[in-house]
Amino acid sequence: MRIRLEKREYESKLLSVGVSFLMLFLALLAVAIIFWAYGVNPAVAYGKIFRGAFGSLYGFSETIVKAIPLLLCGIGLTLAFKALIWNIGAEGQLLIGAVAATGIALNLAAPSYVILPLMFAAGFVAGAAWSLLPAILKAKLNVNEVITTLMLNYIALKLVEYLVYGPWRGPEEWGFPYTSKFPPEARLPRIPGTRIHYPTLIIGVIAVVATYILLNKTKIGYEIRVVGENIDAARYAGINYLKTVLLVMVVSGGLAGIAGVGEVAGIQHRLRMGISPGYGYTAIIVAWLGGLNPWVTLASSILLGGLLVGGDIIQTSLGLPVAAIDIFNGIILIFIIAGEILKRYKIRIVR
Repeated sequence: MRIRLEKREYESKLLSVGVSFLMLFLALLAVAIIFWAYGVNPAVAYGKIFRGAFGSLYGFSETIVKAIPLLLCGIGLTLAFKALIWNIGAEGQLLIGAVAATGIALNLAAPSYVILPLMFAAGFVAGAAWSLLPAILKAKLNVNEVITTLMLNYIALKLVEYLVYGPWRGPEEWGFPYTSKFPPEARLPRIPGTRIHYPTLIIGVIAVVATYILLNKTKIGYEIRVVGENIDAARYAGINYLKTVLLVMVVSGGLAGIAGVGEVAGIQHRLRMGISPGYGYTAIIVAWLGGLNPWVTLASSILLGGLLVGGDIIQTSLGLPVAAIDIFNGIILIFIIAGEILKRYKIRIVR
């Protein structure tokens, strides 16, 4: 008796959603074992996570705060992954977007209706530009984009470190590695009583709608899907591979850059180390959990945002280490990726 995988002729949406939920359920079971190994009752841990993230107005507002950068990065990655371009650089693109926005906030005196749009535009352009080199190397020389985008994350991190420890360190910060605080004109408005910077949230929702229309209602979206399904067939059909790669990477990097603008202008009001607790990496889970569907990605960003908020709560209330949450996210990603096999292949038992 042996097990054989047979490629499915057609991947139904119902099957795709069902497998995603099955893998998420199995991932939660696996994480429950981790909790148990730490001496924590899994039911208690999951209860605290849910109540902390969704059980109060404050908790839910913090979930939305975490979901905003996850949504923007996740939608961008959805677009890239649809074309089978493995952009692992959303973290660095987010940081570069934050750097660009900070440069404008600290050096341009202007009313908010001028400076805020400029910061968003600069963040988008910076994130897009940061993704161009991997895109060109991929399209022209077939250089592995996983490696190039991942390495650029570390370069972006070191650039932030250089700036906040060096030329941009605020003279009033007593030597701490922070820039000066942004002027009021360079700070995003929030929903009263919360930390939700609603302009960035609106941009995220618009990105969901625009990406759905792009992928399903336009010629460019059709070309992106064809490239992702069969690159040889795409080239045979006359689809410009370089144009497609550049488009998805520029939009993906640009949206991540906007997420960086939201973090510095909406939350931190300055540039410092640690402005992102790994949003760009967690967004990979968001995109895959969403099945590369923009609307489902919106829901998965809220779910993962809730897990981040709940994770902070169980660290303090149950004494779990920070690494436990990283393990949590890693297990979910592993199961979601494993679920792709079930979506694409039938399992046959041959006697």
